[in-house]
Amino acid sequence: MKLGILGGTFNPPHIGHLVCAQEAHAQLALDRVVLMPAAEPPHKQVAADPGAEARHELCRLAIGNDARFAVSRLELDRAGRSYTVDTLKALHDQDPQDDLTFIVGGDMARSLPTWREPEAVLELATLAVAERAGSEREDIRGELRALRGASAERVRFFDMPRIDVSSSLVRERVATGRPIRYLVPDAVADAIDRNDWYRA
Repeated sequence: MKLGILGGTFNPPHIGHLVCAQEAHAQLALDRVVLMPAAEPPHKQVAADPGAEARHELCRLAIGNDARFAVSRLELDRAGRSYTVDTLKALHDQDPQDDLTFIVGGDMARSLPTWREPEAVLELATLAVAERAGSEREDIRGELRALRGASAERVRFFDMPRIDVSSSLVRERVATGRPIRYLVPDAVADAIDRNDWYRA
């Protein structure tokens, strides 16, 4: 199976996450894209966190019955910080025949050399970079060039429409009593409202 992995805090998941997953699925001919909520991200604090279980549930609600997508508990069920290389090793051990693609945005791709075992990441998975401006692709390739395995076959790009929605924007709107409908799937908005998540 050609499996895409979209990691993140998903605090909460929004339409930008789903469009990214959809475009990777379509443009890279993936069989499925798995949302992988982090239990404890290594690089940032989780702001106004309703908890890992809540974020997992919001991801599940976000994808609904879309057969192209799934949600994984792998990082939630593993103790400690969520490092990509550990997640990819675990997925490879579970199903060695799967062809793994790790989906990131341009800024995350640029930071790959600072990740834990970045060359192992490229051995275990193709890096799929969501990019809006084609001119930046060579810049990203340049920054990754020093990494062993950062070939054109292992670092692929796909087009992502510009969607200026972020999880922090959604949290801010909830906290200030502004509507979030159409920024997140209806089921996500309903769950946030029902559970009083992200309210000031």
